[in-house]
Amino acid sequence: MRICSLLPSATEIAFALGLADQVVAVSHECDYPPEASNRPVLTKSAIHQKIHRSLEVDREVEQRGGDIYEIDEKLLANLKPDLILTQELCHVCAVSYTRVKEAARVLDADTKIVSLEPTNLEEIVDNILLVGRMTNKLAEAEKLAAQMLRRIDRVREKTKTVQDKPRVFFMEWLQPPWAGGHWIPQMVDYAGGFEGLGRLGKPSHRIEWDQVVEYEPEIIVLSPCGLDANQVMEEAHVLASYTEWNEIPAFQSSRIYAVNASAYFSRSGPRVVDGLEILAHIIHPELFPENPHPEAVKTVPKGMIRA
Repeated sequence: MRICSLLPSATEIAFALGLADQVVAVSHECDYPPEASNRPVLTKSAIHQKIHRSLEVDREVEQRGGDIYEIDEKLLANLKPDLILTQELCHVCAVSYTRVKEAARVLDADTKIVSLEPTNLEEIVDNILLVGRMTNKLAEAEKLAAQMLRRIDRVREKTKTVQDKPRVFFMEWLQPPWAGGHWIPQMVDYAGGFEGLGRLGKPSHRIEWDQVVEYEPEIIVLSPCGLDANQVMEEAHVLASYTEWNEIPAFQSSRIYAVNASAYFSRSGPRVVDGLEILAHIIHPELFPENPHPEAVKTVPKGMIRA
């Protein structure tokens, strides 16, 4: 089977199931595992190479109506894939299912286009099983799914009786502020926190800063889509443009963290369970003293936010 993966999480799933030799092309954002970078690249972004600041990216996406990706139709035709993995969940995160269907008109009718649309952790596991069924790797998919569910259950078991569930603001964009959606509020809940600004199963959404101040989060997790922890730290100074930090408990107690969103939170692949374990450590270090990926979390100094 010849597979084109236009979604980083789908690429991670394919490689985890032992399909590396069948993946003939990926998207420009497919950087894990590192071997994926050796595949031909089918997509490109109209903005990510030109601008990097949070506010500028947000404005550019808005001006383009979210249509920011292009597909190399000639390369797609030459590759003649049997299966294309894509998504409809977020038009900003990756090339859309609609755009893929348009580009796929050059292919044979037998080419299958599968859109992966998970909105919670259990559906992410279901997507892995779906890819396994479609690629004759069901046994491998079932094994991976079972491992992921066991790890999820271990976290839930430890937090199910906690009395203190701190208010968490999971910030999916820094400027303007966006609240997390889809599986993020569920991850916070499973990790023993409460996410009152995010919307479970719904897309992330823009909010006003006064909503954050009124919410009084005890923990703030900075997780802009597509950035790692070091990149988030480079952008964190934009938070100084917001007011009333002294009213926010997370600021008072220095519990504001930058995380590797790209690897562990924004992608609906196997490593999202690592993200859950990281989040559990952030929210309840007394229950989860070991951070499985210490390089993925950085504490944001108060002085960076308010001089």
